[in-house]
Amino acid sequence: MVFEQLTNNHYNMIKYFLLGAFSLAQFSFVSAKETSEPSKSITYNVSQQVPKTVIIKTKKFKIRIDKQPNGRYLYQSWNANAKITAKPSMIISDGELIPDGSGGNYYFNFNNEGHSYQVWRNYLTDSAKKAPYTLVVTDTNDREIVRQDGYVVKN
Repeated sequence: MVFEQLTNNHYNMIKYFLLGAFSLAQFSFVSAKETSEPSKSITYNVSQQVPKTVIIKTKKFKIRIDKQPNGRYLYQSWNANAKITAKPSMIISDGELIPDGSGGNYYFNFNNEGHSYQVWRNYLTDSAKKAPYTLVVTDTNDREIVRQDGYVVKN
C-alpha cells in the first residue's frame, strides 16, 4: 500500500513536470514567433526608400508630392501640359503615407472636401508593363471617379 501510494505520487509529479516542460516549450515557441515579426517592417523600411519629393505625370495631371517637416505630405497638381513652376490648380496638405503589404508598395492618402486622393506606388505588380504610380480619386460616396497611371517626371 505504501509502495502503491509512493508510485502514484511519483506518477503525478512526473505528469506535472512534463506538463510544465511542454508549456514552457509552447511559450518559447510563441515568443520566438512574435519577436520575428518586427523584422518584416524593418526590411520594408530599408528595402524601399520613399522619396522626399516625387513628381509624376498622368494622362491629365502633373502631381507633386512633398514630405513636410512635420512628417505629413503635401499634394499639388496641375494640368498635364502646365509647367510645374505655375500656380497649382489644387493643393492638399496633411497627407499620410500608408504601407501596403510587406513588399514595398505604399500609397499617399489625401482628403479634400470629402474626396479621397490616393497616389499608389506600384513596386510589386503582376505585369512588367505596370506604371510605377497610379492616381485613384474617390468621391464622397466612395465611388471611383478617376484612375490614371502615372510616370515619374522628376524624382
